[in-house]
Amino acid sequence: MMIGPVGRGEGAPGVREDAAEVGEAAAAAALALVGRRVLRVGTDLAEVDEIRAVLARQPRFAPRVFTAGERAYCDVPADPAERYAARFAAKEAVLKALGVGLTGAVLTEIEVLRAPSGSPSLRLTGRAARLAEEAGVRTWLITLTHTRTLAHAFVAGLGPQDG
Repeated sequence: MMIGPVGRGEGAPGVREDAAEVGEAAAAAALALVGRRVLRVGTDLAEVDEIRAVLARQPRFAPRVFTAGERAYCDVPADPAERYAARFAAKEAVLKALGVGLTGAVLTEIEVLRAPSGSPSLRLTGRAARLAEEAGVRTWLITLTHTRTLAHAFVAGLGPQDG
């Protein structure tokens, strides 16, 4: 559920504005990496309407893809699709950073956590954690953003602290 360059044709309502917001979030995330030892990066866009449709069509999708903690957070609003889409994008971004596809690890092994401040973080377990360890990744940085139509995630896998 990734889209390529944002654009669904001229005149599509909200597309240019959504793309600008997503681009600004990606630029801010990249700036946060300056001076850090980044070993791996990954990014992904998910269409909120596609996630909404999958959630409606396939009741087992959410438990198969998201942890209980993620579902508890996502299911709070009347329309949880934006939150689910952002977390799905994060899982795909992590798998891209690790150089594997969707079959590289069980998606529930990649969990997006939320601090009381609202800041997201990642917890990897199982095969996902082993892949990260093999790649030398010790910690992750993550940023998420979404609009009514798009959700974006950017992750950076950091190596051990220097010095």
